Amino acid sequence: MAENKEVQADAEIAEEEVEAQAEAVEQAEEVEQHEDLERLQEELGEVKAQAAEYLDGWQRAQAEFSNYKKRQESDRAQMIARANAGLLRKLLPVLDDFERAMSSLPSGLGKLTWCEGVLLIKRKLDAILESEGVEPIRTEGQMFDPCFHEAVTHEDMAGYEDGQIIGEVQRGYTLGERVLRPALVRVAKAPEPQPEDDVEAPQCEDKE
Repeated sequence: MAENKEVQADAEIAEEEVEAQAEAVEQAEEVEQHEDLERLQEELGEVKAQAAEYLDGWQRAQAEFSNYKKRQESDRAQMIARANAGLLRKLLPVLDDFERAMSSLPSGLGKLTWCEGVLLIKRKLDAILESEGVEPIRTEGQMFDPCFHEAVTHEDMAGYEDGQIIGEVQRGYTLGERVLRPALVRVAKAPEPQPEDDVEAPQCEDKE
């Protein structure tokens, strides 16, 4: 009987030791899993930070490239505009010659075939300039504006305000918002104030 009790006690002790060892192993596994989880979270945070850095760098590079493309397109458009403006500016004297020729043409020759052909060429030239955005600068009845007009003379002229345009010497043109060629104009100026005549004070005659 005593031996059975001792065997039973030894078995219980062995069972408790096994349970303790199992619990210790389980705790150790939990600690190890927790440490692995923390390490993985830390690595994940580092990877996320690196990914955010790469994304930020890519976005900056993308923005810089987009700005570069816009600058290139803007520079190209400006070069084309300057080239077009230079060509159109060279055509203006030709248009001036046409207008001078038409203005000096005798009235009896206007219906001749060759004259109508010259007028047709001028209309085509006008249409080309208009299609490119070239427009004449208004001068009649306008006030002088140095942004659009260039004064050839300043004249005393009755019936005009100071700075008002009297007449056009050479037509000016704009290309969009740019002045292709300023208009040459005659400008009225205010008459100089006339000095007042000296009024002599009446002299009293000496009475004898």
